[in-house]
Amino acid sequence: MTTTSDDVTRQSATGNGMLSSTARGIAYYFESTIVFIGIIGTAANALILYAMVASKQHRKQLMIFNQNVLDLFSSILLIATYGAKLSNIPLVGSFGYWLCLWFLSENVLWCGILASKVNLMLVTIERYLKVVHRNLSKKLLQTWVLYSAAAFSWISGFALSIGITLTTTDVVNGLCYSYVFWSSYESQVAYGIWYFLFFFVVMLAIFVFCYGRILIIIRRQASIMASHNAAASSSRQVKANQMQANVVKTMILVSAFYAVSDLPMSVYYLLLNIHTTLTLLESGYYTVLFVSFLYICTNPFVYAAKFDPVKRILLRLIPCSKTTQQPDESVEMTVSVTTRGVQAPQGHN
Repeated sequence: MTTTSDDVTRQSATGNGMLSSTARGIAYYFESTIVFIGIIGTAANALILYAMVASKQHRKQLMIFNQNVLDLFSSILLIATYGAKLSNIPLVGSFGYWLCLWFLSENVLWCGILASKVNLMLVTIERYLKVVHRNLSKKLLQTWVLYSAAAFSWISGFALSIGITLTTTDVVNGLCYSYVFWSSYESQVAYGIWYFLFFFVVMLAIFVFCYGRILIIIRRQASIMASHNAAASSSRQVKANQMQANVVKTMILVSAFYAVSDLPMSVYYLLLNIHTTLTLLESGYYTVLFVSFLYICTNPFVYAAKFDPVKRILLRLIPCSKTTQQPDESVEMTVSVTTRGVQAPQGHN
C-alpha cells in the first residue's frame, strides 16, 4: 500500500476515514441523529411495503416494490452502522477488524444505498419502455426479466461497495480508516470521477430524457382524448390513464428528490478523491451526509402522498377515516397513442 501514516492522519481529518478525536463531540450528536433517521425510515418503509402487499401492488409494480425493500434494508443498516459507531467498541483482534471492515466503514450500508440507486435507474427505464414503447415492452419486460433486473440491482450494489471497501479499509492503531488505502492516487481519482459521472450525471440524464419523453406522450394522449367525445372513451381506458399518470408522477418526485439530495454528497466525494490534500470542514461533511441519508427515510412519504393504491391502504389504518372511491388498481396501466386516437389497455403492465 502506498498510503503512509501521515496520509492516514490527513485524510482522516478531511472525513475520508474515521473522524478525528476533536470532532467526537459533534460526531456524537450527528450519529445519534442518523440513528433516529434510520428508525423513522425503517418504520415508514415497512408501512409502505405492507400497503403495497395489501393492495397487491408488489406483483404489479415489482421494481417499485424492490425499491422500497432496498430503502428498508438501508434504513435498518443505518441503525446498525451508526449504533455501532456510537457504542465506540474497541477495535481489538479479528473481531475489531471485521467490525471495521463491514460496519464502521459503512460497507454493508452502502451496499444497500448503491443497490437502491441502480434500481431507481432501472425503474425509470421500465416506466419509459411501458409508456413510450408499449409494444416493445410487452416483448422485453417479461416477469423473469423484471426479477433479473431486481436481482441485478442487489448484486451490483453489493459487488461495488464490497469491492472498493475491502481494498481501501484497515485498522490502524485501534482506529478504523475507510476509503483511505488506495493502491495509487490515479486509481482513487479514476474511481471518484467514475462514481460522480455514473451515479449522478448519467442517472440525471436518464431521468430527464425518460420522464421528459413520458410526459410528452401523456400530454399528447390527453390532448387526443379531449378532442373526442367523452362518451367514446371507455371507463377502463380512463382509469388506466389515471393510474399510469399516478405512477409516473410518483416516480418523477422520487427521482427529483434523489437528484437534489445526492448532489452535495456526489460533489463532496468527487472533490475528496481528486484533491486528497483538500481540508473540508467537519460541519460540511456532516451536512452532505445528513442530506444524503435523509433521502432514504423521506421516500415512503412520497409514496404515501402520491401513490393511490398505497394511500388507500394507509388511510384505512387511520381510525374513523373515510376514503373516496379511487380507480381500481387492478386496471393495467399501458397507454397507446395512435394517429387515430387512444387504444384501450392491452392487459400488460
